[in-house]
Amino acid sequence: MLATFLAALVLTTTGPDDFTTGPLITDFGPNALVDAEMVIPEGFIFRHSFDFAAEADAGELNRNLVSAARFLNMHVRAGVPVENLNLAIVVHGVGVHDVADATIYAGRHEGAANANAALIAQLVEHGVRIYVCGQSAAYYDVATANLLPGVEMALSAMTAHAVLQAEGYTLNPF
Repeated sequence: MLATFLAALVLTTTGPDDFTTGPLITDFGPNALVDAEMVIPEGFIFRHSFDFAAEADAGELNRNLVSAARFLNMHVRAGVPVENLNLAIVVHGVGVHDVADATIYAGRHEGAANANAALIAQLVEHGVRIYVCGQSAAYYDVATANLLPGVEMALSAMTAHAVLQAEGYTLNPF
């Protein structure tokens, strides 16, 4: 009975209201402080990459970019030094439009503004490497000059992942 009461108490004191943005990416990447049992070893260096091909709805944030911001925020909040966080994002398929400039984005989405631009600027400001699959970009007629500032063109997504893996990056499995 006591265990049920305590479990109910915990469930009523945590929830969506416990998620806030920051502390690093101030406007994006909501996360909650967790009393985790799995210890992050002191001095651990993260080299982690994200991959996406999905495009967000017009004018909406790409959830994969938000996840990268969350990864940074939750680890800084948990005490990991920012210099120990190395992130990369590889974008391919129709997702290339979410990292493209206003002209390309608006042309694809009936004049909508790219909500991802401010998030990408903050990610890049904090050292996140963002690579676009050149093969996908060529297919969708997105040139290097059409990418948002700080976003780089790679020969392909496969190439970017091979290089990142050789540099010790792990791939986010979801």
